[in-house]
Amino acid sequence: MTGADDYLVDFTSYKSYSALRSLAAEPFNLKTPGVMSPERIAACRAVGGGFELLFFGQRVARPELAALQELADEARLVEQFAALRRGAVFNRIAGFASEERQVLHCSCRDIFRDRPAEPHATAQAKAELDKLQQFLADLDQGRLTTPQGEPFTGMIQIGIGGSDLGPRALYLALQAYAHPDRRVEFISNVDPDDAARVLKEMDLSRTLVNVVSKSGTTLETLANEELVRRAYRQAGLDPNAYFVAVTGQGSPMDNPANYLRSFYMFDYIGGRYSATSMVGLVMLGFALGYEPVQEILQGAHAADEAAMEPDIMKNPALLLALLGIWNRNFLRHESLAVLPYSQALVRFAAHLQQLDMESNGKSIDRRGQALNWDSGPIVWGEPGTNGQHAFYQLLHQGTGQAPAEFIGFRHSQYGQDLEIQETTAQEKLLANLLAQSLALAVGQDDPNPNRRFPGNRPSSILLADRLTPERMGALLALYEAKVVFQGFVWNINSFDQEGVQLGKRLANRLLEQFAARRRGENPPEDPVGQALLKNAGL
Repeated sequence: MTGADDYLVDFTSYKSYSALRSLAAEPFNLKTPGVMSPERIAACRAVGGGFELLFFGQRVARPELAALQELADEARLVEQFAALRRGAVFNRIAGFASEERQVLHCSCRDIFRDRPAEPHATAQAKAELDKLQQFLADLDQGRLTTPQGEPFTGMIQIGIGGSDLGPRALYLALQAYAHPDRRVEFISNVDPDDAARVLKEMDLSRTLVNVVSKSGTTLETLANEELVRRAYRQAGLDPNAYFVAVTGQGSPMDNPANYLRSFYMFDYIGGRYSATSMVGLVMLGFALGYEPVQEILQGAHAADEAAMEPDIMKNPALLLALLGIWNRNFLRHESLAVLPYSQALVRFAAHLQQLDMESNGKSIDRRGQALNWDSGPIVWGEPGTNGQHAFYQLLHQGTGQAPAEFIGFRHSQYGQDLEIQETTAQEKLLANLLAQSLALAVGQDDPNPNRRFPGNRPSSILLADRLTPERMGALLALYEAKVVFQGFVWNINSFDQEGVQLGKRLANRLLEQFAARRRGENPPEDPVGQALLKNAGL
């Protein structure tokens, strides 16, 4: 089977790389008189997967778009994406010890295909979805209740990283569609105050606890699980009657004695790509119901299919990825602001921080060699219009530049609005979104330097009609594909995360110091660690 080793090509060797470098020597000027025209706005539009990408605010015109299309073709980006979906081993570094895994998060939503790209993984996803459907039916029909015979009204999800950020972002995004009598809270940080706050707010006697860990050994998750189990026991409740698990088959957590139900996650789905697996769907099913879960998967599947389109003007994920390459590697911008004009997406930028920075924050290629080009940007952001009254000053007039990706919806989720000064709040929100992108592009000349805006600051806008479960699934998958495409261009492994391991190992050395003290023993010989603890007053 075709795999990552068939695509080990240096980014700088592509003909399109030289063309883009030449174009970047004199970047397209958005402030040129007549450039920002109705014709440009109409032409700078790509549609696919339930979203429209408006990119009139990017420093590109026909020559740049032609070169970016050539880059997509030379790097065989869609071909690589198809190979990934079929099960090729892309999580590897050729010639070095690495995870050596398939990358099959798309299989979670390939259940809607008559012929799935990777049938075995899709069958496993379908089996887990069937288990979830039965679990939710048991809850809804009163077959699964508290020991007191009452329905469950709450769920606490315990997990960290990909077991928290993506699922939490989706839950907050879709609360408008949640079951009115059910509430979900999350515990992720090993800081005990995180668990204490949540436990204080929930009625434990009617609250399920969903513990999510692929290995069943994640330190922070195990610590929080024990804190929560203690709270149940202190309340006179049997934790085993309230806890469910999402874990790897055969892990220490795959234990019917300790959990009401177990749902499986698989090695071929990385944590930050796992929100449409049981990692996110157990909690979302409890909160929203089974049909909205299907709609999330349908939207994600539509985005996966759209990502297979070779024409960048029909593939928003691919075009967004290539515009990011243009800004990062040729215009040399180091960060990316993700600015959703939807309060429901309050934690979506946090999810994208992990998705993008953990995937593409790499400095070696897929052969283990040092990169001679920049890889992933620093990703950050907050919802608009709040951000306009915080950090947009720097976006418009700061000495540095951060390209922006705006996300908006034509209609609100709840539909509760009214006219104030002849316009609705949703119209005010959308007017601000469009105006900010335009202002970043064209700037403003003024004899007063304090009121001068330089312009030529790149941005794009992703638009859809309404943030529904289906559109949320599409948005999630669109950004997953964008990140994957960029990793392919940079010839890096976007699916491991060795960078988090060193800090974990050093933390464990310090924990050995604490544990030895508690046992009254001499701590292990570690002069640096002991000095750190001493000077930290610990």
